[in-house]
Amino acid sequence: MWDDDDDADWDDDDEFDVPNEHENIYKHPLMKKAKDVFRLTRALVGSLDEARKELYGNIMMEDAMIMSAKFAGAESISDYVLKMEKAVVIKVHAKSLQTMTYQLGIEETHAEEHLELLRESIEEYRLLFIEWTKCFDSEEKNDDGWGIFTD
Repeated sequence: MWDDDDDADWDDDDEFDVPNEHENIYKHPLMKKAKDVFRLTRALVGSLDEARKELYGNIMMEDAMIMSAKFAGAESISDYVLKMEKAVVIKVHAKSLQTMTYQLGIEETHAEEHLELLRESIEEYRLLFIEWTKCFDSEEKNDDGWGIFTD
């Protein structure tokens, strides 16, 4: 039982290269833009009064953080279903963050130019996101039993 040579099929070329994978993820244009969105969001949230910071700040920061975290997760896997799930989560949080800029605009918490900077960054992110999702290989998918993205 223990004498089986289970490693006979192991190919050193198949090893997961963590440093290289990390570099590919963090140098990707979408990740770089997500970091820009995060920095702009942090600056906006940091300048909110205490009441609005408590009301909107955590939501905005969560939205901005999830955009980069889910991208990193999606970029590190090849399964189409899982990539699409993460892409949908990214989209929802990007749209939520963008919506918050309009809420802050209505409440006149910031100069419109500051809010517009974040909106423009989110729009740039959206365009990169569209190109990124076009690269997903729909043939490489595993049915997870939920029936989404499997047809």
